[in-house]
Amino acid sequence: MGKPTGFMEFQRVSEGYAPVEQRVKTYHEFVAHLTDAEAKQQGARCMDCGIPFCNNGCPVNNIIPDWNDLVYRGNWKEALEVLHSTNNFPEVTGRICPAPCEAACTLNINNDPVGIKSIEHAIIDKGGENGWVVPQPAKKKTGKKVAVVGSGPAGLAAAQQLARAGHAVTVFEKNSRIGGLLRYGIPDFKLDKRLIDWRMAQLAAEGVKFQTSTFIGKDAPGKGIANDATKTVSPKELQKEFDAVILAGGSEQPRDLPVPGRELQGVHYAMEFLVPQNKENAGGARNPINASGKHVVVIGGGDTGSDCVGTSNRHGAASVTQIEVMPRAPDQENKPLTWPNWPLKLRTSSSHEEGCERDWAISTKEFVGENGQLKALKCVRVEFKEGKMVEIAGSEFEIKADLVFLAMGFTNPLAQVLDAFGVEKDARGNAKATTDGAGCYQTNVKKVFAAGDMRRGQSLVVWAIREGRQAARAVDEFLMGSSVLPR
Repeated sequence: MGKPTGFMEFQRVSEGYAPVEQRVKTYHEFVAHLTDAEAKQQGARCMDCGIPFCNNGCPVNNIIPDWNDLVYRGNWKEALEVLHSTNNFPEVTGRICPAPCEAACTLNINNDPVGIKSIEHAIIDKGGENGWVVPQPAKKKTGKKVAVVGSGPAGLAAAQQLARAGHAVTVFEKNSRIGGLLRYGIPDFKLDKRLIDWRMAQLAAEGVKFQTSTFIGKDAPGKGIANDATKTVSPKELQKEFDAVILAGGSEQPRDLPVPGRELQGVHYAMEFLVPQNKENAGGARNPINASGKHVVVIGGGDTGSDCVGTSNRHGAASVTQIEVMPRAPDQENKPLTWPNWPLKLRTSSSHEEGCERDWAISTKEFVGENGQLKALKCVRVEFKEGKMVEIAGSEFEIKADLVFLAMGFTNPLAQVLDAFGVEKDARGNAKATTDGAGCYQTNVKKVFAAGDMRRGQSLVVWAIREGRQAARAVDEFLMGSSVLPR
């Protein structure tokens, strides 16, 4: 513990944001990381608890008290080494992770946890600025070849770990650029894509090969799923050429809303809006969906919905309304009941602060149109009785809408991929594989492993990184009989 009384002396200081009127004019990142002095002071607030709940609150088990202490003492390079020992991509998690570690922080009992995420952000940015993030190629090659299907956080984490163990790794991606949902699903104003390119350069220098615009499977993905593939490779070809295969694609099948009027022009899946915007920002074709001057309604209250809000505001939407079927969460959780677990409480994102009308406990009954074009939503208010959703009589109303984005989550990974490999699925349509014990992360198909959203379903980036790392160790053990990779 750098300063035993730090938690009593210093208040939590959050990262600074650019003013709303400035940031909505661009797609650039607008969060400024802490200064060295601020990061030192925030690191001093860590109590180095006898039981560091933050370590287990973090899915990759970041060794948080250690790098807090190192930052307090000014040992930034060592802090970066500790951070990288558990997390391959802190430049991503330091920006977009919801920080379950902070919810688990002992100081969160008083509602002012250590700013763990902001310190992580400062550490990795310091490492990048000083050239400390360098390739770590394997000293000895094993002669084994591994294919990784999907280039999101799970796939890239697995690829990097396996390359460092000496295996020849090839990452396959159906879209034209590497990064998966990091590249295409997260807006640039939350995650600058130069960071993906920067990390890719490190992976390439470590021996990882990338093959883009290549779909692994048989039948092409359906509506609402980004796919730039110009080439298809069958699972049999992959299994013949490689000693092991890791399926690490995202949970991309969007949840639909099959109510009357769904076919109207103006009703879109969220990714039909977000993916083309990221491609446009990267120099590609213009986004075919333009929210400028339009009344936008976002259905769904999670991160994807929030991203639609922020992007619509940058288009210059006339109004943005976000609705969800669940009741409004409490402004403050019951800490004695929930701590150190992730709490249910109202969360307001930076995109919401830029301009958004929010409403809860609403069910959409119909999309109303005129000459094939969306004009409004017919809605009804609902309540939950004995665990069941019940419509409130006489509560019907309409919301004016020129555009609707369906952001109600994702149901499962691509069945076209799992079915082509013959992988057994669980009740939710995910690849069936365990995470512990002998044979963990292995599917029922010989040499085929699954990790991240492909195995656990829609989840956080930090969970994908964890599963990618653990799957890499499982593959290394499968190929070599043992492994020195961390789990």
